[in-house]
Amino acid sequence: MLKHPTTNRSKLFLIGAATFSFLSVNCDARAADKHNLLPGRTLIAQSKGVAKAAGSKSSAPAAVSSSAPIKIGFITSLTGAAAPSAKFMVDGIKLYMNQIHYKMAGRDVELSIVNDESNPATAMAAYRKLANEDKVDIIAGLALANVGYAIAPLTDQCKVPTLYVISASDDLTQRQHHNWMVRTGWSSSQPSHPFGEWVYKTLKYKRVVTFGMDYAFGYEVVGGFQKSFEDAGGKVVQKIWAPLGFSDFSTYIKKIHKDADAVFVCTFGKAAAVFPKQYKQFGPGLPLIGGGSSVDETILPQLGNEAVGTVTTMCYSGALNTRANKKFVAALHAAYPNDEASFYTESPYTTGMWINQAVTALKGNVSNKEALLAALKKVELKDAPRGPVKLDDRANPIENTYVRKVERVGGRLENTVIETFPNVSQFWKYDAATFLKQPTYSKDFPPCKYCTP
Repeated sequence: MLKHPTTNRSKLFLIGAATFSFLSVNCDARAADKHNLLPGRTLIAQSKGVAKAAGSKSSAPAAVSSSAPIKIGFITSLTGAAAPSAKFMVDGIKLYMNQIHYKMAGRDVELSIVNDESNPATAMAAYRKLANEDKVDIIAGLALANVGYAIAPLTDQCKVPTLYVISASDDLTQRQHHNWMVRTGWSSSQPSHPFGEWVYKTLKYKRVVTFGMDYAFGYEVVGGFQKSFEDAGGKVVQKIWAPLGFSDFSTYIKKIHKDADAVFVCTFGKAAAVFPKQYKQFGPGLPLIGGGSSVDETILPQLGNEAVGTVTTMCYSGALNTRANKKFVAALHAAYPNDEASFYTESPYTTGMWINQAVTALKGNVSNKEALLAALKKVELKDAPRGPVKLDDRANPIENTYVRKVERVGGRLENTVIETFPNVSQFWKYDAATFLKQPTYSKDFPPCKYCTP
């Protein structure tokens, strides 16, 4: 359960744990219910009208009209591995909805926040319910890469416009393109591509060790860096993978080759809070570089001087010195004083802006799902906190990528922006057709041709 009050205009469903025997790629929720795949739900709070148990049947369905609320389902991981990040996701979307008083194009907005328990099977059951029983107009959210991959086929089955806010799985907008999903965040390898070349040419590092979490997100962040770094002339001389969920990296850190120039690290969440401390204690003292989640703003308050100097890449920094970002940061701190302005809050907030622009373009008429999907794909934001954003022809954002350096400013750590790459696509400067012929980034691709025992 969230540790802060829910807004009086949103409702929060907590879906209980269950054992799932299979993942059926079928939009019909009745198939899941028939096999007891969809556990009971508890309605924590609901705006407007008398609260009732989620999933209970009303006497008659409400007629769709211009006076009916626009329904948005927001799926995230309120419990499980991604729970710390999910809290910030919820705060981000609620911040925007509160700013517009839960109204778009003159219509009320009903926001349902649903827990996927960091579990793909639970996420699929929740998605089916939102699509089939709750009849939402839009589904958004999704934190983990494996959840994103599981949900993707359902978007085309259910034909509900679905916005991927955090889940960054590369192939969802590449080889496995799904028409009914729109990504409003980023793809995992997207910031790594310009960063790899920049590290070689600007930092002059020639030999780098990579250290990543042993799952899809880690493979893609590391893979994007390795490809562009080696294309520029560098060499990845060692690749280390640590199991997801680990909190003691000392054994792995002690294996890092000392003859490299730097270590590229990709961690997130609890692992990100632990790694820099253990690296300082057990590591070879090489400079740390890496993916943005490794020193996300939500992690920095848990770190000390061991993080200072770490250089990372991301499509957002809480320290961006722009009018739009300063306004966002001030509003966030006013509403949630304990929150940090990070990608986990910015992306849901920007997703709210995204939906509002599409709904406004349709003058509030969201009954035609194909028209709504088309409007969502046409959105261009010039004043998002992260900077300008628009979609490529595969519904993935084209946006700025920032190189950030952890510095102590006014007594606190921040990701100071030291370089900006404007309008970066998921393919960067690579030809899309050629890029898509290569394998997806994985544990073994790109191969470590310069690695030594």
